[in-house]
Amino acid sequence: MEKYHLRLFVTGATPQSTRAIMNIKEICETHLKGKYNLEIYDLYQQPSLAKKEGIIAVPTLIKRSPLPPKRLVGDLSSQQRVLLGLGLPA
Repeated sequence: MEKYHLRLFVTGATPQSTRAIMNIKEICETHLKGKYNLEIYDLYQQPSLAKKEGIIAVPTLIKRSPLPPKRLVGDLSSQQRVLLGLGLPA
């Protein structure tokens, strides 16, 4: 299985951002243990990344690899939706 390279963009310590971080970490540890790299970016601390990455809403999860790249925008609380977006069996 190819290693997953994921980037999660959030805004501060809002309840929605905190929930997204916890959910993505849980999904990664459950379904991709040892086969993923997760980077978390706070757009309040690094606002230039929003323009550079084309982020228009948060939270946004970007799967860089394996190809094809994908974006999941908005509520990341549905584990099945996230797994489907990552191309993993639900």
